[in-house]
Order: sequence, then C-alpha cells, then structure tokens
Amino acid sequence: MSDNSEDQNPRDAGNMCLELALEGERLCKAGDCRSGVAFFQAAVQAGTNDLRTLSAIYSQLGNAYFYLADYPKALHFHKLDLALARTLGDKPGEAKSSGNLGNTLKVMGNFDEAMICCKRHLEIARELGDKLSEGRALYNLGNVYHAKGKHIGRVGQQDPGEFPEEVKVCIEQAVKYYEENLKLMKELNDRAAVGRACGNLGNTYYLLGNFKEAIQYHEDRLKIAREFGDKSAERRANSNLGNSHVFLGEFEEAADHYKRTLILAQELEDRAVEAQACYSLGNTYTLLRDYNTAVDFHLRHLDIAQKLHDRIGEGRACWSLGNVNLALGNHEKALYFASKHLEISKEIGDTVGQATAQINIVDIKKSLGMSNGQLSPDSKELLDTISNTQPSPQLRRYRVRRQSMEQLDLLKVVCACLCKPSFCL
Repeated sequence: MSDNSEDQNPRDAGNMCLELALEGERLCKAGDCRSGVAFFQAAVQAGTNDLRTLSAIYSQLGNAYFYLADYPKALHFHKLDLALARTLGDKPGEAKSSGNLGNTLKVMGNFDEAMICCKRHLEIARELGDKLSEGRALYNLGNVYHAKGKHIGRVGQQDPGEFPEEVKVCIEQAVKYYEENLKLMKELNDRAAVGRACGNLGNTYYLLGNFKEAIQYHEDRLKIAREFGDKSAERRANSNLGNSHVFLGEFEEAADHYKRTLILAQELEDRAVEAQACYSLGNTYTLLRDYNTAVDFHLRHLDIAQKLHDRIGEGRACWSLGNVNLALGNHEKALYFASKHLEISKEIGDTVGQATAQINIVDIKKSLGMSNGQLSPDSKELLDTISNTQPSPQLRRYRVRRQSMEQLDLLKVVCACLCKPSFCL
C-alpha cells in the first residue's frame, strides 16, 4: 500500500501544480494578476517533474510581475524561464524568454543588455523561420533603440531634430527595425500590427525632425485605428499629427487634429488628455494670433488641472495665460497669471519655471511703467544674475520665445505649444 502511495505522490503533486497554474493563468487573463501570482507561486511550491510546465509557470510569473510593475521579480522569473528553455533545447521557448527579458531590461533602463536579448530573440526566430516571432523581435528592438534615444537625449528638453549624434543614431536604428517590422506585418496581412508600426515610425521620424514623413505614417495609423474602432489609438494619432503640423507651420491643420483629440479624450473620459488637448489648442491659437480663443482654451486647461490637482499643469496654464494676456495688452491679467506661475513653480521646486516666471514679471512690470524699485526682491536678484552670468540653455530659449512673442514672430515659440508624442509602445 505504501509503495502505491509513493508512486502516486509525484503524479499528484504534478496534477496539483498544473491545476494551480491553470487557475493562475485564468486570473491573470481576467486582469487579477496579484491573485494570479499567488496561484503560480503555490504551483511552484507544489512542484512538478515536467520542466516544460515549470518553464511556462516561470514565464507567466515573469509576465504577471511585469504587469504589476515589479520589474526585478519579473526579471528573475524570465531568467529562470530562459535557463530551463536552454536546458530543454527548446528554441521557441528560448526566443520567447529572450524577448521577455529584453522588454523587462528596457523598462529598467538597461538598454544595452536589452538589445542583446532582443537580438538573440530575432536570431532564433529567423533560424526557425517563425515570421510572427521575428515580427515581435523586430518591434521590440525598435522599442529598445527608441527608448534609449529618448533617454540619453532627454526628450522634452530639446526640440525634434536638435539631438546630439548619438541620439540620432539610436532613433535611426529604431526606424530601421520598425520599417522591417512594418514590411513583415504587411506580408502577414496583420493590420493591427501594421497600425502599431506606423504609429511608432511616425514618432521616430518626428524626433528626427522629418515632419512630413511623420505625418504620412500618423495618417496611416489614424486610418487603421478608425478601421478597428480603436479610439485610444485614434486619439494618439490625432495628437501626434497636430504636433507635426505645428512644426511645419500648418497651424489650422494642427488645430483641427487637436480638436479631434479633445473630442476623443472627452469620449474616453480621460481628463488628463483633455487638459493636454486644451493646452495644445491654446498655444496653437496663439500661433494663429487668435488670442481670445487661446485664452478660452487655456482657461479650460487651468480648470481641469485644478480639478485634477495637477500643479505642474496648472503652472503651465498660468504661464501661457500670462503670455496671451500680454499679447492682448491685458497687462494686469498677465501680471496676475505670471505671479501665479511663480508661486506654483516655487511650490513644486521647478527652478527653470521659477526663473521664467520672474523674467515674465520683470517684463510685464516694465510694460506697466514700474521701476526696478517696485520689483520684488526675487525679480531684482534675477535681473542682477542675468546681467552678470551666462543664462542656462533653457533661459536662453525662453528669452528667444519671449522676444518673438513681443515681435509676433510666433514660429519661434512652437516648442512651447506641443504635447509630448503619444507612443504606441
């Protein structure tokens, strides 16, 4: 009797392990990854002699932890999965786990290691003639180079097309892999994947300053998003089209796309994106010299930012309202919003915002005929600092924009009106 019991124990444990793993998989698919992880961990504890089952559990644990943003644990389990796949000589499994490791390392900022993993994924996929796996590897490689370029270029602090050579090299590599992915997805007639590739190609060409190419790809992305009824993707494409048209000086077209972005954000009940769309519209109408409409949109942005307790957004709204009111000749209102911008910048520790707000206040008080003796101590100190030292690149750029606003050479302020590219990654 005891012999039979001993014979059945490993089988019973294996069955229990499989049942627990299947329940973990079901929970993760239902969106409850935290509970799913508990079942997968219980499955590991139950144990199994089937290394393929164990490999699948490690893979799903890695994916679940990735979804939960616990990247070190995700990395740990994807490494265990890779080791088992290699032990088993499971080439498709090695490709999959290499891709998962690459994605996790990318999010953790380990871009060079991520590239090695993704290139191994690509190499195995091509060895096996697995076109779907090859497509995923190409897409992931594009994402890694894209992310590395954005990281070392500090995207958001520089204008598109103005990045150092090492950043351009990364973005150009991303373009190469996205284009290979696009070609393959077209061959496979995978329209959803074609749409994603077009969106990312639009974003990479935008960063390179190739705005016409960016528009072409974002228009393709928009068309496919509409085919699928994917309003989130449609919203991103419209936002990105608006950004690209602004840089080409096509402000009416930009406004049309930002308006569509605003409508879709409202339909999706995404208040943060709604605020961003109002901000972009306010700045675009400033470029069109329709200052009253610009004020309306900036006030809408300010209202939403306040309701979302978004002090950064509130500061940006006040900065823009100060500039637009100055263009309208409403110096008292301009001074009020510039002062609010200064107050918020101090509160959130935004030193560049604080400096630009103080410059704004100095300029407005001068327009009101106030002498330096009537300026605040902060403003006086700033004036002395600017007189005696070389200002930072951000302050130099701000000065150019402020002078351009006064001269109505509004093309120089395009950078201030753009929202960040909306990525499909």
